[in-house]
Amino acid sequence: MKSKSKSRSFIVIILITTIFLLSSFSSINGYDLSAPIIADHSIANMVRLDEMPDSAIITAKNTLHIAYQHTSHGSQIIDGMNALPAFKESNGGTTDLYDYNSSFLHDGAMSSVPDVGYPGWDNATRDYLDNPANSDCNVIMWSWCGQASSQTEQTMIDHYLDPMNQLEIEYPDVMFVYMTGHTDGTGLDGNLHLRNEQIRDFCISNNKILFDFADIESYDPDCNYFGDKNVNDNCDWNNGTHSGNWALDWQATHTEGVDWFSCNCAHSQALNGNMKAYAIWWLWAKLAGWEFTVSESFVALPIIFLTVCSFSIVIVSRRRR
Repeated sequence: MKSKSKSRSFIVIILITTIFLLSSFSSINGYDLSAPIIADHSIANMVRLDEMPDSAIITAKNTLHIAYQHTSHGSQIIDGMNALPAFKESNGGTTDLYDYNSSFLHDGAMSSVPDVGYPGWDNATRDYLDNPANSDCNVIMWSWCGQASSQTEQTMIDHYLDPMNQLEIEYPDVMFVYMTGHTDGTGLDGNLHLRNEQIRDFCISNNKILFDFADIESYDPDCNYFGDKNVNDNCDWNNGTHSGNWALDWQATHTEGVDWFSCNCAHSQALNGNMKAYAIWWLWAKLAGWEFTVSESFVALPIIFLTVCSFSIVIVSRRRR
């Protein structure tokens, strides 16, 4: 009787532990409408290394209808996205997974205003969303060119942060993606960094969605940081003693077509376009409801282990009868 009681007690402990692990891992998730979502260098490698399930990409393509307006710097995202399918498929990836059409992403959607640095971008957004032909649009994204560098704290509020927030109030069924300005070589003491930090702080404090353009330009794929080395949009850096180009240096020591892919990338290098493409697909998946966990396999292992232990104990206890 004591043996049976101990076995049953152990099984109960195992089950409680399993439930605890499941709840713990499921709490390490992404955007849940009560927290900010930040697409930056830290998540780009999830797509680069194929750590995100195909189903997350497929759901995004079936769920989202994105309107995106940009000039040359913002085209880096599009050019990276357009070259990504061939690269992934040539390395054994699922056919057509990263292909997309204009129903999913309407590029140049609000072209009456070139990019978010120009006056009237918010009204161009309203015109687009108020058009019945665009009633399925559920994501709006604008990019900067170089204008973020010249904003003051107040003009950033007046020209960008307040209008974006107002649009969110007016169109509650649409997700609005904020964006930082591209790096310009002025470093951590420069005005651009202050304005980008202002955007980041606003997004974090108010649970916004942010594509951190500048952050992605400040790290190589191995997460080496160049933001404190006066990095610019071409990926050039200079710390006063040494200089280089993080993208070209990384490309030179890795295999094209295997570790990185060639693509157009205005004002910059192919690898920068690669990283922008990886980060934006992560963002699309998140906006479509994908819940990030540390690792599906990592979560599964303890559950499998505990399940096997439970069955083993049951079998042993039955044999002892």
